[in-house]
Amino acid sequence: MAAKTQRKGHAATATPGNRVSAGPRTSQARRKQGDSGATSVAQVRLRPDELADLHQVMRTLQLGSLSEALREGLRLLSREAAEVAASQEIRDFYDGAQAPTPEGVRPATEDELAAADETEW
Repeated sequence: MAAKTQRKGHAATATPGNRVSAGPRTSQARRKQGDSGATSVAQVRLRPDELADLHQVMRTLQLGSLSEALREGLRLLSREAAEVAASQEIRDFYDGAQAPTPEGVRPATEDELAAADETEW
């Protein structure tokens, strides 16, 4: 007789002497995106205000689980890190000099740069 163990978010079954097994925990859409099927478990400790923010984000973006929300956050962090690395490569290439502007585009003035720095998103 199989003992049933239930965890929030999925059900798993175990038999004496055997490992707990669970059905696929990856959505069909995620598998189609090139997921190799190998996953790892990571834990994160969140303060109550961070968890409340995460739940609000999940509702706003219609994300179905904490894992989905955290994976989306990691994708955004990866994209931002790639942009930062590309910016550094450009600075390194021009060795501190101003990168050329495309033909027909005039460089920003000091006032325009200052206004951009003061802009809040």
